[in-house]
Amino acid sequence: MKISTIKDLLKAEVICCEESLGLHVYSACGSDMMSDVLAYVKDQAVLMTGLVNSQVIRTAEMMDMKCIVFVRSKMPTAEMIELAKESNIVLLATPKRMYEACGILYSNGLVGNRVKNA
Repeated sequence: MKISTIKDLLKAEVICCEESLGLHVYSACGSDMMSDVLAYVKDQAVLMTGLVNSQVIRTAEMMDMKCIVFVRSKMPTAEMIELAKESNIVLLATPKRMYEACGILYSNGLVGNRVKNA
């Protein structure tokens, strides 16, 4: 799914890296726990989170993510925006809650990562 489609579906505001809205992402996850993101995310995922600190950008960078969507109208700091620009990570903000945002993307074909049963 193109990041521009995610922006439209979630009625999101582009915070930075608008030139990369044409990039594709292949899965999504919603989490405020960056340790879970590190453990389970693969395949150029988009991250949806309500957490607003630089660790979010660093985690996305390590996982080769292309887009972060801040839910509940959360806005990143200037430092976070600069970090995202350096790594060409699109930052979006939506007024939707995480549950609703995840459901919208899932119902429009953006899958989550598969977790193997223990």
